[in-house]
Amino acid sequence: MSVTAQSVWNNCLEFIKDNIQPQAYKTWFEPIVAVKLTDNALSIQVPSKFFYEWLEEHYVKILKVALTKELGESAKLVYVIKMENTYGNKQPFTEKIPSSNRGAVKSQDVDIPFNNKSPELKNPFVIPGIRNVKIESQLNPNYSFENFLEGDSNRLARNAGLAVANKPGGTSFNPLLIFGGVGLGKTHLAHAIGVDIKDKYPEKTVLYISAEKFTQQYIDSVKKNNRNDFIHFYQLIDVLIIDDVQFLSGKSGTQDVFFHIFNHLHQNGKQVILTSDKAPVDMQDIEQRLLSRFKWGLSAELQNPDFETRVSILKNKLYRDGVEMPDDIIDYVAKNIKTNVRELEGAIISLIAQSSFNKKEITIGLAKDIVEKFVKNTKREVSIDYIQKVVSDYFQMDVDTLQSKTRKRHIVQARQLAMFFAKKFTKASLASIGSQIGKRDHATVLHACKTVDNLSSTDKQFRKYVEDLSKKLSL
Repeated sequence: MSVTAQSVWNNCLEFIKDNIQPQAYKTWFEPIVAVKLTDNALSIQVPSKFFYEWLEEHYVKILKVALTKELGESAKLVYVIKMENTYGNKQPFTEKIPSSNRGAVKSQDVDIPFNNKSPELKNPFVIPGIRNVKIESQLNPNYSFENFLEGDSNRLARNAGLAVANKPGGTSFNPLLIFGGVGLGKTHLAHAIGVDIKDKYPEKTVLYISAEKFTQQYIDSVKKNNRNDFIHFYQLIDVLIIDDVQFLSGKSGTQDVFFHIFNHLHQNGKQVILTSDKAPVDMQDIEQRLLSRFKWGLSAELQNPDFETRVSILKNKLYRDGVEMPDDIIDYVAKNIKTNVRELEGAIISLIAQSSFNKKEITIGLAKDIVEKFVKNTKREVSIDYIQKVVSDYFQMDVDTLQSKTRKRHIVQARQLAMFFAKKFTKASLASIGSQIGKRDHATVLHACKTVDNLSSTDKQFRKYVEDLSKKLSL
C-alpha cells in the first residue's frame, strides 16, 4: 500500500474526526482503507455498496473539504467497493467521484461488471411457445443460502432447500412447499434454492415467478387465444418456483392450467418449489386435486426466529453492510422485535439513520426510542401464547387447565375459543396451533373452529364470549 496514500488519508481522517460525532467516525470511517494515490486521485476501499451509498448521502461534503485541503481543487476520490453476490464476476468495481460535481456522483462514471451477459429474453412470455429460447431465471442473486441464517425456526425448510438444490427433481421433496407468516424469509429461501441450482446445474432452466404474475400472464394468454402456448412454455421449465401460491385462491381457470403444468413437470422429474403464507390444510378456495398434489412432497414451515437467531441475523446484516454496533444494542433490538426478519432489519437501518441524521451516538437510549416508535407503528401480531392467556383469564382459569385433557364442558369451550382466535389472529398453521394448545392435532383445531362458528349463531351467551374476547384481542 502506498505510504503517500496512507498519509493523505490519515490527514483527512484527523480533520473528519474533529468535525463529526465519535460514534459516527467509528462506524463510517474507521473501516475505510486507503489503497493508492494516482494523479491526484485517492482510492479508498469501503466494505460494501451500502457503505459507499451512505458516505455519499451523508458525508460527501466533509470528504470533499478534507481531500481538497490535502490535494487541492483538482482532487478526486475513487471508491473501491467489495462487491458480493455479483453475477459470477468477483472483481471489485470502482466508482470515480468528481470532487467538484455532486450531481454526477450517482449516475456517471460507474463501471459495474454486469455487462458480460449476452442479451436474453427478459419476459418469458414475449414470444410464447417458442422453443430453444434462453429463459431469464428472474432470480435475485443477493438471496443466497449464505445469508439465510439457520436457526430452530427455519432448520427443516433450509435443509430441505439445500437437498433440493443438490438434486433438483431427484428427492422426495417434490413439490417443496415453504410456508409461514410475512417477513420470515419464504421468498429469500425460494430464490436461494434457484440460485444454487443455477450454480450447480447451469444447463437447467430455472424460472421464478409470483403467483400473481403467473395469473396475469395466463389471463393475457386467454385473451390472445394462445393458452396452449402458455402451457407448453411452462412445461419446458426444469425448476419452477411459484411465490405466494395462495394467490391462486378462487381463480379456477388459473388453478386448472397450473394443475396440468404441475402434472407434466412432476411426471417428467422436474422440480416444483412453492411458497405460501399458510399450510395446504389451511388454504381456502384451492381445488382439492391441487391441494392433494401440494401434499405429495414436503411442506416446511418457517416460524418466528428465536432470540439467538435474531441476534445472528442482525450481526450478519451489519457485517454485510460493513457497520459496527455494540453488542448490548444488538441484543436490545433482538429482544424487543420478535415478529419477523424484515422488521428486525428495518429497525436496525432506522437506528443507523437516526444516529447519522441527528448526529447522535448509537446508545441504548436511542435504541429504545427507535424500537418503541417502530413497534408502535407496526401492526401487532397477536401470539398464540397471548391468546391462551387472555382466554384463560376471561374464564378465570390458568393456562395449564385450558391445555389439559379434561372434557369438562366450560374448559373444552375455552380451549376451542383459544384455537378459534389463534386461527383468526395468527398466521400459524392448524397443526402448529394444535401443538401449542394442549398438543392436539390439526383435525381437532378444525373441529374447534367449526364448533365456535355453530355455537356463535345458536347460543346467545356463547356469542357474547366471542364478542368480548374479540374486543380484548383487538386492542
